[in-house]
Amino acid sequence: MNDLVQHVGDRLARHGLRLAIAESCTGGMLATRLTDRPGASRYLIAGLVTYADESKTRFLGVRPGTLAAHGAVSEAVALEMAQGARLACAADMAVAITGIAGPGGATDEKPVGTVWIAVTVHENQLSRACRFDGDRAAVREHAVRAALEMMDSTLSQLEAPLRRS
Repeated sequence: MNDLVQHVGDRLARHGLRLAIAESCTGGMLATRLTDRPGASRYLIAGLVTYADESKTRFLGVRPGTLAAHGAVSEAVALEMAQGARLACAADMAVAITGIAGPGGATDEKPVGTVWIAVTVHENQLSRACRFDGDRAAVREHAVRAALEMMDSTLSQLEAPLRRS
């Protein structure tokens, strides 16, 4: 994973993109992975761990109605978390991770290992539902890797028009 972390960080810095992170089930692991590498201050503005629903509302602007209608582990909440982090931190790009790492908290509709990841770049948004196997630690590690891969893919899409010019 270290090569992917370095690659994503280098791309963010190269393009002068400022990143904000909103994490729930990963508890700051994505921010930790990025700041483990020297030079993260070139692109990382803030990492917010909004584990409780009220912190998602207070710090990220996730609407209580969205939480009530969809639950904290949902596409709608992941998107609002990412958008809220981007706006609150005046960032160019934001990533949000919300999920059920276990062993508790699961339902029939949302079993342990259910994770939603959202990425926003400027006004563009994308999201992805994931289901990971393993214990709590494994689910969290898989979620961080998936978020980094999603960020890398998003950065590739941003670079595509530059390559065509």
